[in-house]
Amino acid sequence: MHGGWWQRLRDRFTPVRADAPAPRASGDAPDRVADSLRHLLDDPQIPPSVREAMAADFARVEAMLKRLEHGELHVAVFGRVSAGKSALGNALLGREAFAVGVLHGTTTEAAQAPLDEAAADGLVLVDTPGINELDGEARERLAFEVAEISDLVVFVCDGDLTRDELDALRTLAATQRPLLLALNKADRYGEGERTDLLEHLRGKVAGLVAPDDVLAVAARPAPRRVVDTQGERLEPIPPQVAALRERLRAIAEREGRTLTALNAGLHASRLTDQVSARIAETRRSVAAQLIRNYALAKGLAVALNPVPVADLLAAAGLDAAMVVQLSRVYGLPLTRAESGRLVATISAQLIALMGAIWGMQLVASALKGVSAGLSVLVTAAAQGAMGYYATVLIGRAAERYLVAGKSWGALGAKRAVADVVESLDRDSILREAREEIFKRLKARSA
Repeated sequence: MHGGWWQRLRDRFTPVRADAPAPRASGDAPDRVADSLRHLLDDPQIPPSVREAMAADFARVEAMLKRLEHGELHVAVFGRVSAGKSALGNALLGREAFAVGVLHGTTTEAAQAPLDEAAADGLVLVDTPGINELDGEARERLAFEVAEISDLVVFVCDGDLTRDELDALRTLAATQRPLLLALNKADRYGEGERTDLLEHLRGKVAGLVAPDDVLAVAARPAPRRVVDTQGERLEPIPPQVAALRERLRAIAEREGRTLTALNAGLHASRLTDQVSARIAETRRSVAAQLIRNYALAKGLAVALNPVPVADLLAAAGLDAAMVVQLSRVYGLPLTRAESGRLVATISAQLIALMGAIWGMQLVASALKGVSAGLSVLVTAAAQGAMGYYATVLIGRAAERYLVAGKSWGALGAKRAVADVVESLDRDSILREAREEIFKRLKARSA
């Protein structure tokens, strides 16, 4: 194994979904994760609007599933500008797959290519933009994103680690990715100096990178000056990356598929949380509009009904219908009878909490029958606003009950309804309701 990161990954791994299929055999984590990813991708309970809004995230999960099925291990090559990331990737590949330049910031997008020498092991290198470039904040952000979705990170440095590099290593370690540290341009140091520097680096990254995963490489060694009978010339030296290549191949052979599974599981678990949050947000938005529509309908019904007091009872049916619709929004359908009982429970708590307000509503209802002229519209709008407000309270309380899985919680309906009343701005709701209802009443009378 490879130090503490392997155990940390095993400890962190949990199935993506609670209802994922049981394991086919003991220790078959990659297959369990693959099943979980398929369930997430095919889950019929995820609304199309959420899938559309999070299309890029679902595409990433689909790509991870393919990687898992094909046995690929994605390795991000990460580090400071001009540390030689692209050159190291090319040296590992044995070909010029990544752009290399003398100017800072040559890599501006992520690129990937299969590792030719380890094709059977399914290694894929991902070159990333350099960090710490003065105008490269977007590229640095992209580099972290790429590292986060890779299964393993090779962090490249060319000397002692700077504070920024060490901070970046800590950030990467927090993503629970296994880390290797490659000291590039090692040919610039004498053997003793190189050994001392490696030991210094191992001490500096203790707890972040296992000692055996701190390796010296030379992606583009300086050419050797040769003097012979033909004269003086510069002789190229092949890349010195064998130790890192073998390390990657060994990891891929022994743990590659499991690493990919663990990474995919962690990413899909986060996506599941994001999907749940997006669904909850969508439901809240739909519920808010639904409550407003029913509140306005009830407010107008109360305002337009010429029969004193009885209008409140007649409009109560709208509240029950609203709760039935809310229960469908939250995927917990209620019958009309169940909805009526829920409305009765909420109303009883509201009457206990707001008896004075309901008294004012009854007075306004009576006054509406004896008023004349414009005062009828004014009084009717005020009465309708109270009906509007009552429906908002009932709707919000019912929503809370449904969100909690048809439960009032440990403190019961009284506390839950009181919390809803306290959370809403009564005056602003009444003002908005009066204005809207009065505008509609004037339009009708005209």
